[in-house]
Amino acid sequence: MELYNEKELDRLNPYQKEAVLDESPACIVNANVGSGKTTVLISKVQYLHHVKKVNYEEMTVLTFTNKAADEIKSRLLAAEPELPVEKLRGFGTFHSTALYYLREYLPVEKLGYTRDFLVIDPEEELELALDLIRQHKLKIKYKNRLKKRLESAMAVRGEEKKVSKYQDDIFDLVRLLREEKASQDKMTFFDLLENANLLLREEIGNSPSPKWVIVDEVQDSDSQQLVFLDRLVSRGANLFAVGDPNQVIYSWRGSAFQIFYTLKHKYRAKELTLPINYRSSSSILEAARCFLQNGSPLTGVREPGNKIIVKRQYDAFQDACYLAGRIKKLHREGTPYGEMAVFYRLQSQSGMFEDVFSREGIPFEVSLKRTVGDVPVLRWCIRLLRFSLNKKDTPSGIYVLASREYGEGISEKKAKEIVCNSKPGASLLFDKMCGFSRICEELGDEEALFSYFELERYLNPVSASYMEDRDAVHRLFQIMFDYVKEQQENREAGMRAFINSSSLYGLDVLREEISEEKDSVKLMTLHASKGLEFSCVFITGVNYGLIPLKTRDMDGEEEERRLFFVGITRAKDRLELSYYTNPGERAMPGESRYIRMIPPRLLEGEEERGPAVSLQELKRQVQEQRTQVQERSLQEQKRSLQEQERSLQEQKRSLQEQKRSLREQEPAPTKRVRHPRYGTGVVVREDETMLEAEFEGYGTKEFIKAFSELEYI
Repeated sequence: MELYNEKELDRLNPYQKEAVLDESPACIVNANVGSGKTTVLISKVQYLHHVKKVNYEEMTVLTFTNKAADEIKSRLLAAEPELPVEKLRGFGTFHSTALYYLREYLPVEKLGYTRDFLVIDPEEELELALDLIRQHKLKIKYKNRLKKRLESAMAVRGEEKKVSKYQDDIFDLVRLLREEKASQDKMTFFDLLENANLLLREEIGNSPSPKWVIVDEVQDSDSQQLVFLDRLVSRGANLFAVGDPNQVIYSWRGSAFQIFYTLKHKYRAKELTLPINYRSSSSILEAARCFLQNGSPLTGVREPGNKIIVKRQYDAFQDACYLAGRIKKLHREGTPYGEMAVFYRLQSQSGMFEDVFSREGIPFEVSLKRTVGDVPVLRWCIRLLRFSLNKKDTPSGIYVLASREYGEGISEKKAKEIVCNSKPGASLLFDKMCGFSRICEELGDEEALFSYFELERYLNPVSASYMEDRDAVHRLFQIMFDYVKEQQENREAGMRAFINSSSLYGLDVLREEISEEKDSVKLMTLHASKGLEFSCVFITGVNYGLIPLKTRDMDGEEEERRLFFVGITRAKDRLELSYYTNPGERAMPGESRYIRMIPPRLLEGEEERGPAVSLQELKRQVQEQRTQVQERSLQEQKRSLQEQERSLQEQKRSLQEQKRSLREQEPAPTKRVRHPRYGTGVVVREDETMLEAEFEGYGTKEFIKAFSELEYI
């Protein structure tokens, strides 16, 4: 049966079809928000496979989230139920694909690794770095920013550039850390791409040479990911990349607004556009156009629909109470809870809505990235498994045995002696970890694994958290065995892949990630909303200082505007914005200029508004607001200094009065003397030839002045 034919192409609009059929060596697709980007990407993969006869194994499909990669693979598998999942192993995030190449193709032995290396998170790398600083007595400044400093130092190319501006040993630390990770068979996220890029630079016969490289959300690429992309394309692969420059919201991570321009000119790529938005009403799209930055067309196919509602609230509590009532009303009218979402700029803003919604009985979920590292018992279990699978990982073995909450409860020194000297019989748990590889294939489920390590005794049954810890560990092991089964590998290799996956993506085993299927209101930051859509969206706290945040320069301001664009284009039918008259210290009272940028005819609110603000006027207002903030800050500093000066004057007067009072009250001056043996003492009695002094600890001593060795103080 033909799986991909003309009927599939007929479902696409002309712009989408042009992108799918294009056979240029390099093609960059500017996919506007809601324009069917994922549909085009998947159709491109199917077209290449079924029509152009390109094997799936000859394609590398790169995404920025595990969720996006899973969606692409699940839709392909749904269309072809007989398709073996291992044929799609080149489909994944940049980091997971680099991991796949390093494990399967690239000669990691040249870098001192084995193919069984494990992935660690940045926190564990930081632990290693601090340990190396202590061991080698390195001089490292600003340790509170060590993680960031390591990232910057690792990215430096060329030995001549490796000079610390702080005159410390940061580059020596980077070298030692690289050697230590290799000796322990560990790589971080950064190392996965860095090592893959290093090995891909060489002409190696067995290294991957895909015919097609397909990239989703290409605008989010950082410099390291662009190098990875270039290494693959330089081997003769065709490039097909889709993305939206108006959704560059991760510049702090290294992505840049000019990536489309860079890729287009570097690879002489053909540029196509997907301009038609199928998601939002035309009123919402018209408002969104006010925040476009690259002049690309954004065309909708839907009716105007509801006006955008703007609400003025006193503070976040009043807003949360209003939203609770509004959400209940919309739900009674037929809108599912799962089709409503509340967006805010900062994660700290969610608490108020959680409290009020809980009190009002509104089901909700909070989008909050939590990993096993956030749960002590799971962090301990992961380290337990890591050492069991990799005996070179001595820090994990020491951590497991010396843990105060779990483990053997022994000192770190003793744990280090047991692990480093591989002393059998010194610890039951250590023996279990060392024997894990021999018994691994016989452990059929989570209960067997739990029993093998005798975790019942290590989870502290008398502690208040015992039941919660026990359930969390069982859940972790269950997820791991399900993962191993899906991977269709032997159990030990599958567990190793699971540990790597948990480091790459994190695992929340206590609370599921927000589910689009669950009927509950979603609470999330604007950043977390990217890639999602809802019938009704509430964006809260649209005050200057929150939306947008105060930024240092115009680049930051432009990214804040793109972030707001992402937020409002998540809405399909209804969009509501709120601002506060009493927002707290972080923000300024009153509506943000972003609200004034939207044409008044699109808005429904409590007051008349002036005309919409142009981009030039916006820049002028930004400068005025910055000036006002600076002036207000200077005035506040001036007032503070004046108050400090007044306070100092008052303190000075008070001290002078106290001195006068003490002078009036104090007795005649007391003479003090110092003796080489008795120390400092107080003169009790004195005449022309004799002196008697009292010394603390020695009592009263009498001296002949001429021979006393006393010194007056």
